[in-house]
Amino acid sequence: MITSFMTTFMSSALNLSVPSLESYFGVNAAYVSWIVSSYTIAVAAMSLPMGKVSDITSRRAVFLTGIAGFGILSAASILAPSIGILMLLRALSGTSAAMIFATNNAILISAFPHRVQGKMLGYSVAATYTGLTAGPVAGGLLNSTFGWRSIFAVSAAISAAAFLAAFRAVPKDAPASHASGIDTAGIALYISSIVLSLIGMTGLGSGDTAPYMLAAGIILLAVFFVHENRREIADKAAIMRVSMFRQSRTFTFSNLAALLNYGATFAISYEMSIYLQVILGIPSGKAGLMLIMMPAAQALLSPFTGSLSDRVRPSVLASTGMGICALTLLLYSRIGENTSVLYIMVVMCITGMGFALFSSPNTNAILSCVNKKDYGVANSIIATMRTYGQSSGMAVLSSITAIVLGSGTLETSPHADILRMMHISFITFACICVIGLFFSLARDRK
Repeated sequence: MITSFMTTFMSSALNLSVPSLESYFGVNAAYVSWIVSSYTIAVAAMSLPMGKVSDITSRRAVFLTGIAGFGILSAASILAPSIGILMLLRALSGTSAAMIFATNNAILISAFPHRVQGKMLGYSVAATYTGLTAGPVAGGLLNSTFGWRSIFAVSAAISAAAFLAAFRAVPKDAPASHASGIDTAGIALYISSIVLSLIGMTGLGSGDTAPYMLAAGIILLAVFFVHENRREIADKAAIMRVSMFRQSRTFTFSNLAALLNYGATFAISYEMSIYLQVILGIPSGKAGLMLIMMPAAQALLSPFTGSLSDRVRPSVLASTGMGICALTLLLYSRIGENTSVLYIMVVMCITGMGFALFSSPNTNAILSCVNKKDYGVANSIIATMRTYGQSSGMAVLSSITAIVLGSGTLETSPHADILRMMHISFITFACICVIGLFFSLARDRK
C-alpha cells in the first residue's frame, strides 16, 4: 500500500510543475508533456516482462529492486541538467515502477483469503488515490515554495521509507511458476511493439515518422501474440498465456474496459492543472488544493466499492462507474474562462466517485479469472492496460496540443486556443469512454 501511494504521489505532484518545467528548460507545451509520457511508456513496456520474471524468480526480490531503483532515480532527477536527461531518468523510473506494479497487488492478495480479495484490492486502490490526493497539494506547495526539484527529493525520501518497510515486512517467497527459461524473443517483441506504438501515437501531431512507428508497433504486437500462442501450444516458456484472453470473455473485456477507461481519464488532472494555473491564474499551491477533489473521492470510496465487489457482480459496479466518467468528460468540455470554480470542483468530485466504482471492481473481476500462479502476469497485464491507456491518453492530448497550439507555449498561446484544445480533447476522451463502456457491459454473458 505504501508503494501504491508513492508512485501515484510522484506522478500527480509533478503535474503541478508542468508550467515551471516549461519555463525553466525553455520548451513548448507539446514537448514538456514527454516528461509524463516517457514515464508511462516505460511502465507500459516493462510491466509484463517484470511480472513474468517475478513469477519464475521471486516477487519479493523484484518488488524490492523496483522500490530501490525508483528512489535512486528520483534522487538523481534532482540534479538533471537538461530536459533530455530528465526524460531519460523518468523513463528509467518507469522501469522501476513497472517492477512495483507487477508485484505489489500479487503480493497483497496472496496474503489473504479469496473471499476478501475485493476488499484488499479496495484498500490498495485507496492508497493509490491517497497518493493522487496528496500529490497535487504537496506538489503545488513544494513547487511554489522550493521549486520543481523538491518534488523529486520528497519522492526519494518516501521511497527510502518504503524500502525499509518492505524489506522487513514482505516474507521471502519461492517462484510461483515452475516454468524454466525466459522467452527473450517474446520480451523483445513486446517491448518494441509497446514503445514504437506509443511513441508513434504521441508524435502523430508533430512528426512525419510517427505514423510509420505506430504502424510498426501494431504489426509487432500482432507478431508477439502469434509468437506467444505458438510457444504456449508447444509447451515452451512464454511471458504471457494467450489462452487467458481466449478462454475468458470476462478477462478479455475487463482488460479492454480498463485500457479505454484509463486512456479517457488520465489526462484530466494534467489538463485541469493547466486550466487552473494558466487560464484562471491560480497559484500552483492553491491549484493543488483544488485538484484533490477527484482523487479524494476515489480514496474514500474505493475500500467500500472493493468490498462491495465481493458480493455484487463487479461488472455492474464497473459499468456504472464508467458511465459516470463518460458523463463528466462531457461536462469538462463545457468549461470556459468564466466557469465557476464550484462547478469544476463538483465535476471533479463526481468523476472521482465514478472512477472508484470502476477501478477496484474491475481489477477484482480480472484477478478472479486466473489461478494463483498467474497472479504476477495477470497483475502485470492490468498494469500494462492502465499505463498503455494512460500513455495513449497523453498521446492523444499531445497530438491535439501540437495541432491546436503548434509551437506555442502555454504562457504565450491565447486563452481561446488553450480552451479549444481542452474542449476537443475532452470530447474525444468522452467518445473513448463510451466505447469502453460497451466492453464493460458486454463482459458477462448473463
